[in-house]
Amino acid sequence: MTALEEKLERLEEAIKAACRRAGRGRGEVELMAVSKTYPAATIAEAARLGLRLFGENRVQEFAAKAPDLEALRGDAAAPVRVHLIGHLQTNKAARAAELFDAVDSVDSVRLAEKLNEAAGRLGKRLPVLIEVKVSPEVTKAGLKPESAEASQLLEALPGFPFLQVQGLMTIAPWGVAEDLTRACFRSLRVWRDKWAAQHPRLELDVLSMGMSGDFPLAIEEGATRIRVGTALFGKRQPWTGAE
Repeated sequence: MTALEEKLERLEEAIKAACRRAGRGRGEVELMAVSKTYPAATIAEAARLGLRLFGENRVQEFAAKAPDLEALRGDAAAPVRVHLIGHLQTNKAARAAELFDAVDSVDSVRLAEKLNEAAGRLGKRLPVLIEVKVSPEVTKAGLKPESAEASQLLEALPGFPFLQVQGLMTIAPWGVAEDLTRACFRSLRVWRDKWAAQHPRLELDVLSMGMSGDFPLAIEEGATRIRVGTALFGKRQPWTGAE
């Protein structure tokens, strides 16, 4: 058994345990393998073990890997999908729409406009998540849920025919008490329920929340997708490229 196989096995057991505690089925939680800073060969190895959903942080970094993953992404039976989960600048929106299967970090009307235009030119409908800032940390990205910007984006999204809104994404604060982490995840679920009622034209089924250090709490609070990198691939090396 390889090191990656062992880590995946342990991770799966932890996911199943969290699902049992929450009274949920394992099939209710999608695992995204966060492959940022790891080479295409690592993604290929993970794909051989059955993983099909990957998350990347940077447009430029993934552009260098993409050519080596064409066969896996073009597999008609079980294609590998790669989502952009990092902050996206509007001037990179066109390239992101071309490279990725989805963008999980939409945080402004302007970015949504740019992605919609790019997807239209490509003749595709691009799945997106709205990134919501429920953490008090200044460094966290995303829209504050009570902000005018969030309301404007939610109102505008149904008018973008080439975007497929699927739900919300957030990142909880690091190194805080468990009850604070839970509160962030619970807050995202509450806002999702509120917005789903207020904006019935939007599909908000996906709750992408929880990473290596807190995914069990996220599962217990309703996550439908967790994003795990370190617990699966090990400690990563910082990316040294220029974005």
